[in-house]
Amino acid sequence: MQATRKEAVRFEERADLLDFLLEVSAVTSQTLDLDRLLANVSEIVRRVMHYELFAILLYSEKQQELRIRYAVGHREEIVRNLAVKLGEGITGAAAEKREPILVADVRNDDRYLNSVDAVRTELAVPMIARQKLVGVIDVQSTRLGAYTDYDRAMLRLIAARVGAAIDNARLYRRAERQNRTLKTLGRISQEFAAILELDELLTKIASSMRTLINYDAFSILLKDEVTNVLKHRFSIRYDERVKIDNIPFGKGITGAAAESREPVRVDDTSSDPRYIASHPDLRSEVAVPLMVQDRVVGVMDLESGRYGFFTDDHMRTLALLGPQIANSVENARLYEEIAIREKLIQEDLRVARELQAVLLPAETPEIRGIESAVGLRPAREISGDVYDFFEHRDTSHKEHHMVIAFGDSSGKGVAAALYGAVLDGLMRTLAPRRRKPSELMKALNDKLVERKVEARYVTLLLMLWHPHSKQFQITNAGGTPPMVCRGGEMLKLRPEGVPLGLLPDIEYDEITFQAQPGDTIVLYSDGISDHLSPSGEEYGRRRLERVVRANEQARPADLVTAIFEDLDRFNTAKFDDQTLLVMKVKTRRTKPRS
Repeated sequence: MQATRKEAVRFEERADLLDFLLEVSAVTSQTLDLDRLLANVSEIVRRVMHYELFAILLYSEKQQELRIRYAVGHREEIVRNLAVKLGEGITGAAAEKREPILVADVRNDDRYLNSVDAVRTELAVPMIARQKLVGVIDVQSTRLGAYTDYDRAMLRLIAARVGAAIDNARLYRRAERQNRTLKTLGRISQEFAAILELDELLTKIASSMRTLINYDAFSILLKDEVTNVLKHRFSIRYDERVKIDNIPFGKGITGAAAESREPVRVDDTSSDPRYIASHPDLRSEVAVPLMVQDRVVGVMDLESGRYGFFTDDHMRTLALLGPQIANSVENARLYEEIAIREKLIQEDLRVARELQAVLLPAETPEIRGIESAVGLRPAREISGDVYDFFEHRDTSHKEHHMVIAFGDSSGKGVAAALYGAVLDGLMRTLAPRRRKPSELMKALNDKLVERKVEARYVTLLLMLWHPHSKQFQITNAGGTPPMVCRGGEMLKLRPEGVPLGLLPDIEYDEITFQAQPGDTIVLYSDGISDHLSPSGEEYGRRRLERVVRANEQARPADLVTAIFEDLDRFNTAKFDDQTLLVMKVKTRRTKPRS
């Protein structure tokens, strides 16, 4: 009976043990939160054995070392700084052998890593999952011989069940971190793409990278295509902006990354001969080439004060983000170049406007027998329209006549303005030696054909005003015929001719128009008649005629204003240069304008 009772007691203990192990499995499978899981493990172990010091050390395959992930009773500096290599100390020996190690008196074991002088007994049990080392459960007591072989077996059973749970929790944690990283990468990639100012973009990249990788120094260097050097563009070290030297391709770790077109990771910069020392506290470095369409545009460089700080996860993050950063940086750099060029162009245009103001004066000169006004509204910064006035002396009658030129260079903007300036220079050179407008027009065409510019031509209307007879001699090279309003009626003048600069050996016809006092003569560019409404309707000559009739008695300057106001009512957007020259034949002698 006594033996039977003893066996029953042992049976009951086994049943209790099985229930306990089932509880261990249940508790460890309830959560994938690593912190909560490790806390549960410490409580489970406390239920079966007493300890003063408890630690769960997790193993890093990359670093080949154990670090405390959860602890009870250990000093904070020990938890934060202790790194145990395989075979080092009692925990390292258990991990290396993958077998539990029980030391009844640590004072007699040279492997013991002293953390608390009062400790006497230590039991270290490795955790294995998928035939890989997960970590070590370590318990320590101040009592001599505190743990028995039974405790060793019990902790081994616990470790066998929690090892897989901890491994799963670490995998889940890694997957969750990668998922957060991917979401963060997607978000910051969109943010990068929206920033075109380079300095603002680099500052944003630096701050965004810090949320993913806690670096101590960060730099971006951009390649100079001319010198083949990585030029410093942005650097921050310990949260302060710094300036670093430019680095040739192939030199230093950044130069090596640029030359190899592959990321370069260095766990200990002091042992790498390529390292260019920048700060004594920096220990590890990773350099990532920034590639755009198989072309290196720069290098992103991160440094840390810790040895071997940059992990495989960091490298994967940088590999994913690198192309996005490269494209964003290249776009911002190109935008910056365009902005600089635009600034230079604007300066050139400002000078061009000043020069054109000399060639195209805002006011007309004094013309005997005519009151006149001019209006110019370029579609761009400068106009391709041409107008000019210059005296022509008739030696036979000893009178001063006035040549009035009004035209339009093909195209818009600077090129049209330059071509118009060439025409103006030729007119002033050739006009004094030609008595008739048709002769001047032929001479201009011959010169422009000699200096032919592909796809460039100019339309021009020449009017020679004879104040004594109130006659106009008119010749036309493809320009818009003048509009003449007399007593509310529109007179039709149709001089025609081929635009200048297109065909050689062209003869131009000439007509004579007898003006009368009160006649209103309007010269206008096709930017007025071709002006479009928002719906695409053309302004046209007829609408212009209505405005001229309605304002026939107005002074030329007021008529210019009335026409422009009507154009703006039609549509404020301008698609072509809009130029007006309004002349009114005087009805009586008036004093010249002061």
